Amino acid sequence: MKRLGRVLGGPVAGQAARTPFVLLVVALLGGGLISLLLLNSALNEGSFQLSKLKRETTTLTDEEQALQRDVDGYSAPDALQRRAHELGLVPGGSPVFIGPDGKVAGAASPAAEPPPPSPPAVSVSPVSASAGGAVPSPAGAPAPAPSGTAAPASPGQAPAAPAAPSGGATQPSQTPGR
Repeated sequence: MKRLGRVLGGPVAGQAARTPFVLLVVALLGGGLISLLLLNSALNEGSFQLSKLKRETTTLTDEEQALQRDVDGYSAPDALQRRAHELGLVPGGSPVFIGPDGKVAGAASPAAEPPPPSPPAVSVSPVSASAGGAVPSPAGAPAPAPSGTAAPASPGQAPAAPAAPSGGATQPSQTPGR
């Protein structure tokens, strides 16, 4: 009888059982591909967030370093001394201590009168040889004197500060180890 069914082209019992299996395999492969697509999308989103946070960290690190340089500049001894001098502070003498019993150890003396404030230093850029040695000065300002000589002071002006030694611009002080 089976032979007759094959010859006539009728359905065979084995073909009917294969269809659900093929559908199951196709559904599993489709589900696997969809889950891989979702997983890949989630990883890419995390990667974009990571790169954004790295850029933000770099920006904040640069800002922190700039602020630390400012703090180092303001806390340098010469900057503190200059600012204290601008505020009219003077160095204190030897300290005086009051003990728990009320006795005074040391001799108190008033601080010395601060010297008058000096005019701010004017930086002079080097003169190139092609400019003819003359530097035009702004209106109302005296022209700088050649290095090695002092400019005469006008009446009502403080004497000029000595010229900086030639050999380049002065370097800002830096904190050791930074």
